[in-house]
Amino acid sequence: MQRLMRAFIGGVDAVNYRLGRIVMYGIFVLMGILLWSSISKTFFLPSLWTLEMAQFVMVGYYILGGPYSLQLGSNVRMDLLYGSWSVRRKAWFDAFTVLLLIFYLCVLLYGAISSTAYSLGYWKDAPVSYLLGVLTGAEEVGRLERSSSAWRPYMWPIKLVMIVGFFLMILQCLSELFKDILRIKGADI
Repeated sequence: MQRLMRAFIGGVDAVNYRLGRIVMYGIFVLMGILLWSSISKTFFLPSLWTLEMAQFVMVGYYILGGPYSLQLGSNVRMDLLYGSWSVRRKAWFDAFTVLLLIFYLCVLLYGAISSTAYSLGYWKDAPVSYLLGVLTGAEEVGRLERSSSAWRPYMWPIKLVMIVGFFLMILQCLSELFKDILRIKGADI
């Protein structure tokens, strides 16, 4: 069982580390978009797409960078009591809190799936089976949702990024849970 946990931890951590290192440079893309927005508003006609595109890039940066941040332990903790605890006690506490986080992320993932199905033109009550049907070709895409701004981009790409990000975050949380279980058992990680 420990070997399976270690394999899962290694695989998930490797994927999220590499993706996080790539997404980390999204801040420069965001800065470029906002710089162009400032320049175009000052010297030319204002671009319609810049602010909304900056919001989309920021969502991708934040959501896809979340698993990487969790993996590195750069999330905020209240260190009043936690810092003086033993490794085993920290692992018990982290295992409990990561279970709460997994539940919350599952709710967010279901909401993202439902929202993505809606953006692809599905208004009924089975969004997961609809999206699986779209992927297999059994379901048809309806009227695509667009933003209400003047630029009017399609919404499904950013909602798909949300699904991927929440799924990767759940996998990283499971990896952290397995690390905590191994620490509780006294294994080296």
